[in-house]
Amino acid sequence: MGRVRPAPWRRATVVAALMLAAFTFNTTENLPVGLLALMADDLRVSLPAVGALVTGYGLTVAVVSLPLAHATRSLPRRYLLAGLLGLLAVASGVSALGGVSYGLLLAARVATAMAQALFWSVMGPVAVGLFPPERRGRIIGLLSVGGSLATVAGVPAGTWLGGHTGWRTPFALLGILALVSLVTIGVLLPSSRPEDGHSAYGATPDRRGFYVVLTVTALSVTGFFAGFTYVVAFLDEVSGLGEDAVSGVLFAFGGAALAGVAVAGPLLDRFPRATLAVPVAAQAVALLGLHATGHVLAASVVLIMLLGASVATTFMASQSRVLQVAPGRTETALAANSAAYNVGIAAGALLGGVLLPVVGVRGTFLVGGLLTAVALAVLVRPVRAGVEGGAGGEGRAGMGRSRTDAGW
Repeated sequence: MGRVRPAPWRRATVVAALMLAAFTFNTTENLPVGLLALMADDLRVSLPAVGALVTGYGLTVAVVSLPLAHATRSLPRRYLLAGLLGLLAVASGVSALGGVSYGLLLAARVATAMAQALFWSVMGPVAVGLFPPERRGRIIGLLSVGGSLATVAGVPAGTWLGGHTGWRTPFALLGILALVSLVTIGVLLPSSRPEDGHSAYGATPDRRGFYVVLTVTALSVTGFFAGFTYVVAFLDEVSGLGEDAVSGVLFAFGGAALAGVAVAGPLLDRFPRATLAVPVAAQAVALLGLHATGHVLAASVVLIMLLGASVATTFMASQSRVLQVAPGRTETALAANSAAYNVGIAAGALLGGVLLPVVGVRGTFLVGGLLTAVALAVLVRPVRAGVEGGAGGEGRAGMGRSRTDAGW
């Protein structure tokens, strides 16, 4: 981030704190899904009203990611990250208050979503800026492990804790985790201008490549959620899986997601395009395979695990790819990719809901697979020479900036 990098232990500790923060944000976002009934009963609202706490969260991230990234791009990252984590801690504390109203809880969720939108934009450049340019992909892989752990451990553990102690307890614990990240980053992250260092700009800027990544993100996420939104109904109606076993399959899905990012992370720097193309192709195979062979229980379980490994790896690889081809400031480019991801979530769930009465739950997976196949076709189209190179040095990045910044 500056001319002199911090000591290795400080860099490693900051990355660990950012991983913890990613885990905390992702768990906070999805925790109401596991506590739906408890929250609805206690707040005396309907299940769809509690579901709106998740839907509204994603829509907020989609809407505010780019404007907030642009408005804050001159602020020192140390202070910005501390402020975002402080907001997460306060909002989590408010959510944990006894007697909190639905309106106040919704306001806390919106505030947390705004903080998360900006956090995902600046986290990557901050972390990779602490290390040499050739390690960009590996650092993004580590951050993705932190986020993926929310699905595997955070939400299940929070659901269990909420069921035994009340739904407010896990929110209080998440607030404490946010404070741990805040203190660590506030103490150990160096203060520097956001535009300093190689991570502020794409390694090999390419506007066309950037828009390809955004398109692939939006299409693949839309395809995934068009089917996966109704995965519980699919496992029941098509695969014939008992209700008690569904949670086990979803846990296997989360475990496969964690394994996918752990395996692919170290490969991002060496194979930047392949580590995006392979999981997109795997997602298409999984969705289309579920449509074709979903009635075979063993095949369903294997394909759902393949789906978990592919969707988590796709987003990680797209974030890493954006850091390479961003045609201007990386935090703005990452915000655009995050917005595309959240638009895909909303569009996929909406598309699946519209198609469900027409094509049935099995058909939603077919539609999702076809959309993912289109994303793959967009990705593998030939690109001009020179774009594929891995993480380039600061000299190449500097030359790229002089060509592309004016229009960004």
